[in-house]
Amino acid sequence: MNEAAIRVYGADWCRDCRRTKKQLTELQVPFEYIDVEHDTAATEQAREISGRTNIPVVVYPDGSHQVEPANAEVEAKLRELSLL
Repeated sequence: MNEAAIRVYGADWCRDCRRTKKQLTELQVPFEYIDVEHDTAATEQAREISGRTNIPVVVYPDGSHQVEPANAEVEAKLRELSLL
């Protein structure tokens, strides 16, 4: 993962996951999408990171993460990290 990379653990059936992917795409922030529906190891990684089974799990370059974040929370974090 490069310095500016963001990882999003999610599933295509998840409305919050689709919303977060759309937001990052529209903001032109590069991210890696990891589909937990088709990757059991990724499912476990997301659970280990967040301590929960909720998705999306958004992991930032500084090692912090958010679970099911609202758009305003994602945008605030991106600004904090100078990614916007």
